[in-house]
Amino acid sequence: ANDVVDLYRLNDRAFSLVQLMHDASPDERKATASGLFNSTYALTVSDTPAVTSSIAGDDELAELEDILVGRLSKFGITDARVRRDPATREADDADGTAPGPDIGQVERDLLVLAADFAQSDKLTASLRFADGQWLNFTEPITPVGPILSFDSLPLYSLIAGLVVIMSIWSLRRLTAPYRMMETAVNRIGKDLKSPPIAESGSREVRAAAKAINAMQARLREYVEDREHLAAALAHDLRTPMTRMRLRLELLRKSAVREALAHDLADVESIASSVIDFATFEVTEEKNERIDFWSLVESIADGYDDVSFDDETRSRGLICMARPVALKRCVTNLVQNAVTYGKKAHLSLRRSEDMILLTIRDEGPGIPQAQIDAVFGSFVRLEQSRNRQTGGLG
Repeated sequence: ANDVVDLYRLNDRAFSLVQLMHDASPDERKATASGLFNSTYALTVSDTPAVTSSIAGDDELAELEDILVGRLSKFGITDARVRRDPATREADDADGTAPGPDIGQVERDLLVLAADFAQSDKLTASLRFADGQWLNFTEPITPVGPILSFDSLPLYSLIAGLVVIMSIWSLRRLTAPYRMMETAVNRIGKDLKSPPIAESGSREVRAAAKAINAMQARLREYVEDREHLAAALAHDLRTPMTRMRLRLELLRKSAVREALAHDLADVESIASSVIDFATFEVTEEKNERIDFWSLVESIADGYDDVSFDDETRSRGLICMARPVALKRCVTNLVQNAVTYGKKAHLSLRRSEDMILLTIRDEGPGIPQAQIDAVFGSFVRLEQSRNRQTGGLG
């Protein structure tokens, strides 16, 4: 854009100078040129051109030369030559003197601009009059300021800040559905009964959400079928077990009868546990607002060897959970601690957005290699097959 403006300014100045001098005599032209000369806008009249070399025909300055000849031919101009010259000297003040300390802001800005023009490249033009005399003058090219300066820094900083904010917002908006699906998949891994994902958003996101919901439904159906099957088998076993117990009662008392009765009790216990487990997993228990400390305290009251480390700090901890499931879980943990660790010490505290229940006992503890295994259903770390030494896992 600046190049076009500079060419326009040179064309306009050439027209003004030629219009002023074309009727003057050679001596009058020289006198006029001498009066108009200054360091920034050099102007001379001579018998030889300042621009002696020719330029390529496809250069934009060659086109400008043709424009000048065509426009100024009515004033007797027969030839025009234009050349671009690099700056060869340092900037001077507009009037050759340093600015005073008490000048105004406008004058200071003008002096700075004049210095910038003096330092910039120049367009040198030579125009030939009909009598053979040449008009030579220079036109400074508009200086291009630095892209980044103290004045433009706030604007560029604001633009950069807006770009960063918009980029972060756009990125979060684009990735939000994937974060939602990641959270949902992790939630499904922990609880198959979690609510399905909302099938909204773009076509691809809706398709992915629909596939995840279908997968969850199939997994849930598969697990429920297995649980129903286990419960049905355990329930069906009760009838023959009842007949076996009645027949045992008819036998005479003997060591064999006592052993069979003991084994039958174990089978009945296993069947009852399977039914309870399957019923618990299938039941749709709703989350409720629970005073966790009160629930733990009510469980601990049933054991003589259970104590709270700090009851005051444990009070007032409210959570949302399934009451029956939570009570069953805590009861199993406390019972195991008392059974295998003699005494249990309980503590409750808030940790960020969670409530942390710590149960410490005086037992040998669980080997690190078996930590993950104890979370499986019907897993017992107690290696004896005696049901009197522990539960069913």
